Amino acid sequence: MNRLTTSEAGYELARFPEDPRDPFRAWDAADEYLLRRLEGADGTQPVGLSGTVVVVGDRWGALGTALAAHSPALITDSFLSQRATRANLERNGIGADAVRLLSTRDAPPDRVDVLLVRVPKSLALLEDQLHRLAPAVHAGTVVIGTGMVKEIHTSTLALFERIIGPTRTSLAVRKARLIFCTPDPAKVRTPSPWPLRHALPEGIGPASGRTVTNHAGVFCADRLDIGTRFFLGHLPARSGPDRVVDLGCGNGVVGLSAALANPEARVTFIDESYQAVASAEETFRANAGPGADFVVGDGLTDVPPGSVDLVLNNPPFHSHQATTDATARAMFRGAHAALRPGGELWVVGNRHLGHHIRLRRIFGDCATVAGNPKFVVLRAVKR
Repeated sequence: MNRLTTSEAGYELARFPEDPRDPFRAWDAADEYLLRRLEGADGTQPVGLSGTVVVVGDRWGALGTALAAHSPALITDSFLSQRATRANLERNGIGADAVRLLSTRDAPPDRVDVLLVRVPKSLALLEDQLHRLAPAVHAGTVVIGTGMVKEIHTSTLALFERIIGPTRTSLAVRKARLIFCTPDPAKVRTPSPWPLRHALPEGIGPASGRTVTNHAGVFCADRLDIGTRFFLGHLPARSGPDRVVDLGCGNGVVGLSAALANPEARVTFIDESYQAVASAEETFRANAGPGADFVVGDGLTDVPPGSVDLVLNNPPFHSHQATTDATARAMFRGAHAALRPGGELWVVGNRHLGHHIRLRRIFGDCATVAGNPKFVVLRAVKR
């Protein structure tokens, strides 16, 4: 836990889930730069935070907590970010109702007077969110974006310019930069191009040729990524009424393949991304019907212990711009708790990540099912 200090107050903040081994803070220089600009701490006029304040993409609740007095609406694609915001509000003695939490799948406010955008890693997600918010923006709306220099590109500025209005950037401060956008009421509003749909290639098992739906922000939205393709070629052949979980499901291709191979199985798709779970649900219903469950949540924390036969997992190794194995470790521990004795966890990952070491610590052992120079498929059994 660390303390974020502004000109008005200090806040104790932590990421979620809290992990003493996680070295990363719940905010960065881009968040601090935006807060200083809003307060006028850089010698400029303070920004009037009246009317409807909307914050998009606040990562761990730092902005929401610091701006809680202005009753902002926070829009995020991340379930974990919502949990972090609630926890940080509580730890700083701020009521949960001070901030209105919305997901990227919820309807945005009808009117936005101040729009603050934490630039996401995904340009597609930014595009989709700006399209969704543009009808609520008016000529007097203050629009400010923030991000680290490495996150803000010419294409980022072009999106603000094309969808909202004339755009410029600030000087860089501590490797962070601000984006200033002036809404143009004369702009013709166009619908978001998302979601995208594409057909899976042949030769990947039961899901060959099936159509996949990808909402903005989902990894590899226009094609099948090579790690998942390798995994699909080595999924376990099982039959019977298994309880299967596609953990970190993304667009749901892995769980779909498992369901098509074993129609008696009941598959649960879980991801902390609202966009991912929406993609998985549309993909599954278009190809396999209604027989599945779809959960936006913190891994397997809400799954009853000992209730699952098979967990399929392609864990991420990034949290926003940070490289970390914290998510994979949490997923492996959650799988061990959720699996019944004899249940199996199958994992695909980049070979260099060394997932087999963590799996052996948690499960006691794991076996290599398949490998190539880049990826490895591992199998761990709960004893």
